This record gives sequence, structure tokens and C-alpha cells, in this order.
Amino acid sequence: MIGVGPNGSGVGFEVTVGNGGSPVILHVPHGSRALTAHAREAILLDDAALSSELDHMTDAHTGLIATRAAKGADLAPWVFSNRLSRLVIDPERFPDEREEMRAVGMGAVYLCTSHGARLRAEDPDHIEDLLARHYRPYAEAMAALVDARVAATGHAVILDVHSYPSRALPYELHVTGDRPAICLGVDTFHTPGWLHEAAVEAFSCFDDLGVNTPFAGSYVPLKHYRQAKAVMALMIEIRRDLYMTEPGGAPGEGITAVVHAITNLVDAVVTTGRRR
Repeated sequence: MIGVGPNGSGVGFEVTVGNGGSPVILHVPHGSRALTAHAREAILLDDAALSSELDHMTDAHTGLIATRAAKGADLAPWVFSNRLSRLVIDPERFPDEREEMRAVGMGAVYLCTSHGARLRAEDPDHIEDLLARHYRPYAEAMAALVDARVAATGHAVILDVHSYPSRALPYELHVTGDRPAICLGVDTFHTPGWLHEAAVEAFSCFDDLGVNTPFAGSYVPLKHYRQAKAVMALMIEIRRDLYMTEPGGAPGEGITAVVHAITNLVDAVVTTGRRR
């Protein structure tokens, strides 16, 4: 299923249908490099600078990782993928003052690049237009999928698939923490102990495993955020040198181990959920 934004604004997201009995949603929010013509017109970078920024900011090959993991799972999870770059809108950022990344010009609509240069002008009308065209339809569709999984299985488990550079970029706010091969982002409300434990077990093949460093928490649609215990979430941050050539290069042999670990986690979530 493919979602098209208002006013024919283009494909904003894609839902790959999973097994009706699976509560698992693999969420891939930052894996695309695509921009709409409307969004590109307002970006101040030339083509070369834009390509470099996309190399740094795109979670390259996370869509491939999620697709392979879904195909290998005993019970196919649902996959919700952003088909547009996070330089159009970032669906995981708060759209208001709650978002700490606004301090560096990177709220739901980015004004600055990863290195602090100006990405687009601070035009309230353009920002609102991007939110209306892309951010809100995306959020509504993700919330609807979560509701459908809860209705079908009694709960939903969002596994948020990300990657991050081996060296901190200038925009990052928390640069003093460890940068493990795998970072698990957990939330005190939405990540139950059993889910955390299942993730630690699934990624036990990686000696270098961290929790909430250098990034913390996990994405939950605002409709459910801190409201619904039946909506559970865990973020998977994969350090890019583990599976690809940085920045923006091809995947390497390490991708196989990552896919295997996520597949094992999907299977464990389904099995544990049935016993709960």
C-alpha cells in the first residue's frame, strides 16, 4: 500500500502488508534520499552540496535491512517506510517546542544542515505547507496501522530501524556518549522489560551493544505517546561502519548479521507476545 500526500504531493510512505497475526511493525523513517520538486525548490544547497548532505543524513540501506528481516521472519511483520528524505520532513521529530533538535535548526522541518549551514529559509508558510502535505498524513497513517495491529493482536510493537555514523556529526547534541555497534533506544513508558531483554538477546552476537547512547528513546505516534501501554516500541540504531561504506556508500558483508539479528528479534517478539 502506498500513501499519497494531499494535493497530489507525491508518495510519502509505503506500507508493506505483513501477516494479520503479527503485532510487529518495522518502521524505516530515514532510509530514503528522495525529495519532491516542491521541497527541493526551497533548499538552498546546490546539487553537489545536497548530495553530500544526503550521504551524511540518510540511514542508507535500512529499507533493505528491514525488507530482508521481514522476509526471513517466521510470521511476516508489517513494514512502514518513509519514501521521502528526512530533508523534506522528519516524521519522528515533535512538530512543536517539545523537540530539542529545534535548538540546532532540525525540528520536524529542517532549517539547517548536519554541519550547521542554512538548508532552507525560515519561512513559516513553507514549513506549515510541508507539515500539511507530508508530516500529518504520515503520522495519521502510522497511527492507523498501530491501531489496526492492536485491534488484531491486542498490542503493537514498533521496531524503529535506524543507522548512525561512526563519528559524530556537528548537529548532534549528545556527542560524549559511547557509539556502540548497536544502540538500543528504550523508553520508560513504551519499552517493557521483556522487549528490552529480547532485543539484548537478539543482538548478543555483537559484543559492542549499548542502550540509549548516543541516541535515546523510540518513536511512537503522538496519538499513542505516553497514552497507550498496548503500544510498545524499541529503536535499533546500527553504526554504519558495521554494514556499509561511509558516508553513503554500498552495503558490505556485515549487513547479513544485522538482518539475522533483527529477524530473530521479530520472531522473539511474536513468540513472547503470544505467551503474555
